[in-house]
Amino acid sequence: MSALICVARIGAAHGVRGAVKLWTFTEDPFAVKRYGPLLSKDGKRQFELAQAREAKDHLVATFKGVTTRDEAQRLNGIELYVAREKLPATDEDEYYHADLIGLAAITTAGDALGRVLAVHNFGAGDIIEIAPLKGATMLLPFTNAVVPEVDIAGGRVVIELPQEIEGDKDGDEDLSPSRAGESRDP
Repeated sequence: MSALICVARIGAAHGVRGAVKLWTFTEDPFAVKRYGPLLSKDGKRQFELAQAREAKDHLVATFKGVTTRDEAQRLNGIELYVAREKLPATDEDEYYHADLIGLAAITTAGDALGRVLAVHNFGAGDIIEIAPLKGATMLLPFTNAVVPEVDIAGGRVVIELPQEIEGDKDGDEDLSPSRAGESRDP
């Protein structure tokens, strides 16, 4: 089986006729209707979308065979997946997170850093997580400046490690514990 990509998550029941709130992770929220049956993470369960309509920040959807609120509520939290090859091709400089996970991470000098562990978005842009060969996990902005090259066919991403920002030693304030909480006013 090819890689499965998460395209949606079922939320709470909506109404009494088997509808659910559906959060989609696709550029076009209604794209989930075009992929055919959606799968559970393990690929063992299939869900066929019967109807979907737009709500405030999600869709309200019904699945074939789900007709009661109780049946709908049992689906709450299930993530829905499709096979990678069913997804449209990406534009240049666009990537599916699943295509990046596991790629080798190297520096612009060619030194091995580790592997791409995940790509996150906490609301301020994508963050690439690197599991290094040694040391702590690195979270870096997934920007062209920090990740100037993504070579999926070659199995690697190139990382320009940001330089440490050092404060001006002469202008640094003394923030030692003994001064914490003291007023700076005369």
